[in-house]
Amino acid sequence: MKPSSSVTTLSADETSSANQTIFAVLLALSLSHLLNDTIQSLLPSIYPLLKESYQLSFAQIGLITFVLQVTASLLQPIIGTYTDRHPQPYSLPVGMGLTLVGLVLLAFAKNFNALLGAAALVGIGSSIFHPESSRLAHLASGGKHGFAQSLFQVGGNLGSSLGPLAAAWIVAPHGQRYVLWFTLLALIGIVILSRVGGWYQRHLVRARAAKYAAHIAARVTLTKGRIVAAMAILAVLIFSKYFYLACFTNYYTFYLIQKFGMTVPHAQVMLFVFLFSVAAGTIIGGPVGDRFGRRRVIWFSILGVAPFTLALPHAGLVGTVMLSVLIGLVLASAFSAILVYAQELMPGKVGMVSGLFFGLAFGMAGVGSALLGKLADHTSIAFVFEVCGFLPLIGLLAAFLPTMEKHRTKNAA
Repeated sequence: MKPSSSVTTLSADETSSANQTIFAVLLALSLSHLLNDTIQSLLPSIYPLLKESYQLSFAQIGLITFVLQVTASLLQPIIGTYTDRHPQPYSLPVGMGLTLVGLVLLAFAKNFNALLGAAALVGIGSSIFHPESSRLAHLASGGKHGFAQSLFQVGGNLGSSLGPLAAAWIVAPHGQRYVLWFTLLALIGIVILSRVGGWYQRHLVRARAAKYAAHIAARVTLTKGRIVAAMAILAVLIFSKYFYLACFTNYYTFYLIQKFGMTVPHAQVMLFVFLFSVAAGTIIGGPVGDRFGRRRVIWFSILGVAPFTLALPHAGLVGTVMLSVLIGLVLASAFSAILVYAQELMPGKVGMVSGLFFGLAFGMAGVGSALLGKLADHTSIAFVFEVCGFLPLIGLLAAFLPTMEKHRTKNAA
């Protein structure tokens, strides 16, 4: 693939300056991801408060998550495909602005429909943020795609882990209106993303197309059918991972409260412990995949967590907490590896692939939350965890993924 003739050639000094900016851009994107996902995880973290205040059923709790996750997923492949062809640097602060509006609506919600509207706005803001920021992380990676995606993703997972703590310390003791404090995070995110968008506009669109063409020059010799089959397997693995994560993220606090008699704040701290282990696992998967191959990471991460998920419903309190940490560490390493593996399968379509897989992740989490909430209403939270413990066995499908190193060829840029 050749860059467009309209791309401006950089001088040596300009190239050096741009390269020095790369790590700063990745850190800014990771921090923005932290802010975005802190806000996004806040809503599930206050479910016990909302359930009591609005007299909600588990099915209604699941529906709120369904709206949040589905709106966060439906637009992502469309946005990613469009921005592959027409980069939109300032779409990032616009997405964060929609999230801010959703927070205000959540703070003043009077009924269940208003809660659904707030969830939809937060989800739409997230759907705008993820594909373009993931694409920018890929372009700013300097060729270390796994590391860049892990650094970007770890910000989001850290943010997801902070949501329960914020709920326990700020919202639960004082009430729903204190959600307004989190608009400050959205405002900070808008400022950061505006600056990132400015860098993107000045350097990326004008000058980095040539480097982007070099990055996508590594193509695979797989047939179209093999590529489609591999993408389908990756989608099923995403289903396995995010259905299980939906079980934990949305119902772990209820599980701890019902089985062990924990208070709500204590249960939210335990959810933080799990989500923090997810964040720690995320930063491992990308660099390990860069070094040893993404297929190995995918195989280990999805299938390797099965013994822990199957044991968890039968463990005591201490064992449950320890197993939750192991599950978070192992399972979290998969996403960065899956995402970069898919980008390598379809070079030149980074935005579309990012949008598709982030969309699948959010969509599967939303569908999983709704279905698992319905199941919990008809059985019990404990039964839900027993059923979900078998999901990682789907990781056996990773054996059918092609080894990319055997099917890659170098094409001239």
